[in-house]
Amino acid sequence: MVCASKLKELALKLFEINAFKFGDFKMKVGINSPVYFDLRVIVSHPDVMDTLADLLQEFIVECKLDTAGTHLCGVPYTALPLATLISIKANKPMLIRRKEAKKYGTKKLIEGKFDAGDKCLIIEDVVTSGSSILDTVNDIRSEGLITTDAIVVVDREQGGVQNTAERGVRMHSLYTLSYLLQTMLEAKRIEESTVKAVAKYIEACQIRSDGSFIKNGTTVVNELSRIGMSFEARTDLAKCPLAKELFKVIAAKKTMLCLAADLTSSEEILNLADAVGPYICVLKTHCDIITDFSEQFVRSLQSLARQHNFLLMEDRKFADIGNTVAQQYVGGLYRIADWADLVTVHALPGQGILKGLKSALNVDKPLASRGVFLLAEMSTEGALTDEKYSTATVKMATEMDTDFVAGIVCQSKDLVASPGLLQLTPGVKLQEGVDGLGQLYESPERVVKERGADVCVVGRGIISSKTPSETARIYRDRLWEAYLERIGVEKNGAAN
Repeated sequence: MVCASKLKELALKLFEINAFKFGDFKMKVGINSPVYFDLRVIVSHPDVMDTLADLLQEFIVECKLDTAGTHLCGVPYTALPLATLISIKANKPMLIRRKEAKKYGTKKLIEGKFDAGDKCLIIEDVVTSGSSILDTVNDIRSEGLITTDAIVVVDREQGGVQNTAERGVRMHSLYTLSYLLQTMLEAKRIEESTVKAVAKYIEACQIRSDGSFIKNGTTVVNELSRIGMSFEARTDLAKCPLAKELFKVIAAKKTMLCLAADLTSSEEILNLADAVGPYICVLKTHCDIITDFSEQFVRSLQSLARQHNFLLMEDRKFADIGNTVAQQYVGGLYRIADWADLVTVHALPGQGILKGLKSALNVDKPLASRGVFLLAEMSTEGALTDEKYSTATVKMATEMDTDFVAGIVCQSKDLVASPGLLQLTPGVKLQEGVDGLGQLYESPERVVKERGADVCVVGRGIISSKTPSETARIYRDRLWEAYLERIGVEKNGAAN
């Protein structure tokens, strides 16, 4: 048995070094919490980290999870040093899970020596919904490893146990939030009113792994599940690796701008990409209108994408049977899967179209390095994508192939509820209106705040400008300011 006195001593020490604190804190799931955990601080306290690793190792033995041949894997990133220490102390092999696949070399998500069928024990620091554990489990299982248990330092008691159990993972926690509250109260570190406030919060805020809330036994998708949450908060809730990467690019560059590079000359596209690259998160192409498309063009475009940190999207709008789209994706003149991080796909053929595209991916083009946006609505007058069709499209994205679907192309903020999906909305222009071919245009502010867009597509508004770079900067800033207003953050000026 883990020594009770040691557990209490460590709990008090964690409180002293501010590994958890009480107040009013905005959580990554988009709600305010009266308690906040930050176990990252333990790396600055070697004695605390060593003690915690010892207790976790004892706890693993107590839970009878120290079986021979079992690997350890810490959920990135806070649990990595803990997993490392336990690995050394217990002489257990360790695996490292990357948050995103490498784009070079072996392109692995899981690093370390292992065989299919090996067992792996997950180590995590703090659990709310359990989504981070499940992301790690998904990647580990995709490599053929068996994962049935996770050791956790602190369970916030907000649904993590239930959410992980639904996916076949038993969660074992060294501490629960209730235990820590009682320990702090007995040691006179907090008041009875704090204990009651936190207990009330836990009861009211049970969270599912997709970011929805459970109230009185009913699942409720709260607006904060997406619209009110920051991009940083939504990153860990994404199931698709490419969605995670795009969230990170958006947050790092403070831009929601997608450039529709609808030009016919490869040289013009490359010059434009270089000019506006610092201000965009995605560059969208229609490769079949480029009159001089070549492998050299692709290599140059990929180089600019790496230089300026943006993703490439081919707006192919795949719409055929699975076998055909698989060939269209990897073959022909354009070999789209070789260079496009993201592609657009019509939901009309049903689930088979996603299966077809996925089947074309292989070791050189791993699933984790590619993603799709499903078209649920279009921005033209008279589009035939009605409410029933749009709803069915979103259902495809949220219930099947969630590791491949990065987001939805649509115009309605209520259509995309899941915080792990991105809403891409075309038809953005500084001046609202309709062009001669029925394309509707709306302002950056309207598209972000009223339409709910996460990625906003601008084409002619930038391409036709005499100064594309400056115009792209203006779009970036207006879109970002609208986003800050949407999530309730005061503006501190334009992005750098």
